[in-house]
Amino acid sequence: MSQFDFSVLARANPAVLNCNASIRNQTEHFQVDEQLPFEPEGQGGHVMLRIQKTHTNTDWLAKQLACFANVAEVAVGFAGMKDRHAVTTQWFTVNMEGMEEPDWYQFDSENWQIKQLTRHNKKLKRGVLSGNHFKITLADLQGEQQQWQQNLQRIQQQGVPNYFAEQRFGHNHANLERADAWFQGAKAPKKRQQRSIYLSAARSWLFNLVLSKRIEKGNWNQIISGDVMQLAGTHSSFFVADEQDEDLVERLQTFDIHPTGPLWGRGEALTKLSSLKLEQQVLEAWSSWQQGLEKAGLKQERRALRLYPEQLTWQFTDTTLELAFYLPAGSYATAVLRELAQITDASQRNSVSAPPFSVVGALRED
Repeated sequence: MSQFDFSVLARANPAVLNCNASIRNQTEHFQVDEQLPFEPEGQGGHVMLRIQKTHTNTDWLAKQLACFANVAEVAVGFAGMKDRHAVTTQWFTVNMEGMEEPDWYQFDSENWQIKQLTRHNKKLKRGVLSGNHFKITLADLQGEQQQWQQNLQRIQQQGVPNYFAEQRFGHNHANLERADAWFQGAKAPKKRQQRSIYLSAARSWLFNLVLSKRIEKGNWNQIISGDVMQLAGTHSSFFVADEQDEDLVERLQTFDIHPTGPLWGRGEALTKLSSLKLEQQVLEAWSSWQQGLEKAGLKQERRALRLYPEQLTWQFTDTTLELAFYLPAGSYATAVLRELAQITDASQRNSVSAPPFSVVGALRED
């Protein structure tokens, strides 16, 4: 068994093993609608396009957009990578200052269409999004409907562990294998993008290990002494010395704050007491990774251990389950599904039939 076996990470709800389903049996069974934290200005030197796409990788489409507009690739901006095995809607900006504009709707094709056209005063940068709305259809359901209902209600009441999902780590965990080789003395990747991918994957895996241990101990959604809490919907965090603080416990129960886990990097650990001890015990065997991340210049950060899918609704049909929910940026729909059932991704079986331009890209749902 690989040391990077995602399946061994703890689940908060063991009853999910009684339910099975598949996703992405059809492309339209996985729909993502990106939400920005601002409204386009309606004026400025950047054309802003809201594009719906299928069977198409975000980065590849951005390059086609640059070619169509006759601008450099750096002139095109977008906030997040979206899965190609889905129907996804997201924003792009194209810097057209001093340039003659094309007829944008001539860019439409069978696999992508412009849904909205406006202007903005600056480039859309990576990570500048508030979150995503998901509409997911599960097929091939197995298990008692009562158990499915209980699993759904549990998610609605408690949220789910905020794991970095398996797709972050590459096919057969290749990103982790390469990061491990690097940290054990192999040559560093030459390309900056490769280094970034491997560092991000390694950091995410250490976070997942800490989260898994807290699930095993039953405190992933509770406050323990020395925790660092994060305010929901922000990156703002604060230290907690007393886990019995009634005000904080109430805020935790209403999902206003969440306990956090480490995103490893340079600097003194932000946790103390019981929380620090637990993290040290989990990461003791990963000292070469910690040192590698520090040497790469990353700084200590925190990530919420708990994820709450907002606006969660569901509907059963004779053969499927339709889900809809909203997640903040940086979280994964597959982390939600992992607490619902054992899921088989049909797109992995069907990927050989994908169009040749649908090159594999980052599958992070950010």
